[in-house]
Amino acid sequence: MAQQDAQNGGSENAGAVAATVSFVALKPQLFVEAPKANDAVLFYKAAFGAEEVSRSLNPKRKAEHELPLILSAELKIGGSSILVADITDDSASLVKTGGNGVVLCLETGDVEGAIAKALGAGAIAEGEVVEGEGACCGGRVGKVKDPYGFVWLICSPGKKCGGDVEA
Repeated sequence: MAQQDAQNGGSENAGAVAATVSFVALKPQLFVEAPKANDAVLFYKAAFGAEEVSRSLNPKRKAEHELPLILSAELKIGGSSILVADITDDSASLVKTGGNGVVLCLETGDVEGAIAKALGAGAIAEGEVVEGEGACCGGRVGKVKDPYGFVWLICSPGKKCGGDVEA
């Protein structure tokens, strides 16, 4: 049984936490060179019929950018969601840490429990849990790196950013 648990991602030292953590979504986050996230959103709408669900803008606008940068635009394609964002000074480190330009965002009501479970399975914590504008549309977020170099943002379901959506 222990071998089967190990093959299914189970870990003896994460047993109690494993039973209490559940995820509601997995959302790959695509980072694009600033300020091209809006163009990427328009492309995904035209090419794949994506529907924009929400958008969170960076409150800090650089002088050379006509529009504020996109912290996170959630797009629905079929039954799945992706996040598209401009690379900012803060997000550049996310992209560079994994070396692959992909950040995966898991939503859960228990951010700390999910991070503890990931750490128990061999992930490495990257920074502290934060709350606010840069955190998955205003929720709480912590970051871990898996043993294979992929960065995972573990977020609480943030508030809907429907008021920030631009057509």
